[in-house]
Amino acid sequence: MNYPATTEQFAAPAAPAPAFIGQGTAVEQSRAVAEVQAAVIVARQFPRNEAQTIAKMRTGFAQHSLAVRSFFRFRRGTSNVSGETIQFAKELARCWTNIHYGVHELRRDDAAGESEMQAWAWDLETNERASTTFIVPHTRWTKTDGGTRLEDPRDVYENNSNNGARRLREMIFSVLPDWFREQAKTIATNTLEKGQGDKPLAQRTADCIAHFEGLGVTVEQLEENRSGRPSGKWTNLDLGQLSIISESIRRGETTIEEEFPQQRVTAAEITRQHADATPTQPTTEEQAPAEGTGQWPAARQPGSGATS
Repeated sequence: MNYPATTEQFAAPAAPAPAFIGQGTAVEQSRAVAEVQAAVIVARQFPRNEAQTIAKMRTGFAQHSLAVRSFFRFRRGTSNVSGETIQFAKELARCWTNIHYGVHELRRDDAAGESEMQAWAWDLETNERASTTFIVPHTRWTKTDGGTRLEDPRDVYENNSNNGARRLREMIFSVLPDWFREQAKTIATNTLEKGQGDKPLAQRTADCIAHFEGLGVTVEQLEENRSGRPSGKWTNLDLGQLSIISESIRRGETTIEEEFPQQRVTAAEITRQHADATPTQPTTEEQAPAEGTGQWPAARQPGSGATS
């Protein structure tokens, strides 16, 4: 039995095209297409030299100023969260060459209080592309106030940028070789351990303590953060970790109160302070005479000049 052919279409209808496209928009669209085509052609004609990329990476992460900005750390609950920053990922992409990356805000809904964004990275040589689309609520969350709706356009922009940077970092890492990333981490860590310049360890320790004292952090709090080790026994790794904490505080990823909580008073210290504040009992010589004896201590004899 022959059935009549049907013309019913099950595909989703195409999105309506704009009725009018301005000349500037048309030029920009053509320029974007031509730019991508040219980038692909150039990447194929001038492929990366891995030996040169490794040399550039080693030179870059041997600089102390870059190594300090390469890592972050903040507290989440009772544990510490650490990793590489977006500056670390961008420097790797620059050294690896022929990589395009970016963050786009696809849609902003002020009524719903959210933005739809996309982060992506593209290796033009291997044609490996990683992208993710995510929703960013226009909300700032704090432990004390909870969620706060953002109304200022600048606050919304900064909130979107911070969330987009974290996704962009992961997209760049997705298209880079793992060994390249691990080598860079090792070099940056060694640079932090060696410190800046040829200053001796004692001088760098004193500079670190002075820096944190300017932020209101005492030496005792620093030593407690370093597992109770006194400052005289700090190593290069301790100073490197404190440098990472300082940069994370500056970027607003953590706070001084979270990294350096106020020192707690132990039960033994409370007992000792209570004992020091309790007045002592009068000695035998200063005690009043026993009832019925009529005798006074020598210091209290009439005519001795002592007052009762």
